[in-house]
Amino acid sequence: MQNGAMAQREGGNRVVWAALAANLAIAVIKFVAAALTGSSAMLSEGVHSLVDTSNELLLIYGRRRAALPADLAHPFGHGRELYFWSFIVSLLVLSLGAGVSMFEGVAHMMHPHAMARPLANYVVLAIAFVVEGASWWIALRAFRAAQGKLGFYEAFRRSKDPTTFTVLFEDSAALLGVLIAFVGIAAAQYWHMPTLDGLASVLIGCVLAASSLLLARETKDLLLGEAAHPKVRNTILRIAGQDLGIRCANGVITVQLGPDTVIASLSAEFEDALDTTAIEQCVNRIEFAVQAAHPSVRMLFVKPQTAATWRERTIGLH
Repeated sequence: MQNGAMAQREGGNRVVWAALAANLAIAVIKFVAAALTGSSAMLSEGVHSLVDTSNELLLIYGRRRAALPADLAHPFGHGRELYFWSFIVSLLVLSLGAGVSMFEGVAHMMHPHAMARPLANYVVLAIAFVVEGASWWIALRAFRAAQGKLGFYEAFRRSKDPTTFTVLFEDSAALLGVLIAFVGIAAAQYWHMPTLDGLASVLIGCVLAASSLLLARETKDLLLGEAAHPKVRNTILRIAGQDLGIRCANGVITVQLGPDTVIASLSAEFEDALDTTAIEQCVNRIEFAVQAAHPSVRMLFVKPQTAATWRERTIGLH
């Protein structure tokens, strides 16, 4: 289990670094092409790649902050730092990427001008599609490896590591943006209608806004404190229910504090014959077995409680 978690972290790092290198290189050539041709869609694509580059830097910073050890001020670690910076990334995509693209597109439609050297746009877009496609494929493989046989949307909703799905969404939006830019530039050239170039820029902004809202929704839930994957709860209940010192394992509440950090609380009724020492030994057995099965469970709190009391105090959680 520990090796699997480490592999997922390393995979997430590779995804972010690959996306960073791709977006930085593409941003430069897109801005050069926009300057040479005067294309509004190409300028929006340059802004898009520049924003994505900044986002990768924030994700790298967030991952490093999340890896800091626990201290007195943060007894459960710094895992939520990654969720915070991922949320900031989603806001940057909306405010900068989408906002600038839509503004540029509307401005170009109000004051259209013909493109110069349109061939440069096609060459740059072809290069961008290949590079973005390679980055997207790396992110998709890492995402699928982490989520197994789940459907894409279900895997996205259940994922507790925002790094991979953020990069995957960014790269998906980037590929769609390249296609929109290509169609808009080609249509503007073919029909001699520069406003179509500006319309493509507006559509790119709409794609960025939609992806930003999806990312913001998911990372907000993680930042506020989602429950861990149901299999963690089920494992804790199974282990506790099999221990001879437990009469009844009533229920479990979990909170995901980071991609590799879960805090859990177990409600259980102990056998009446157990003294304090025996109860402590029972708790230690359960905790050891749970952490062996799920190393991400950093702390397990066990509360002696009857089943009736558990049901009364957790109305709405069942």
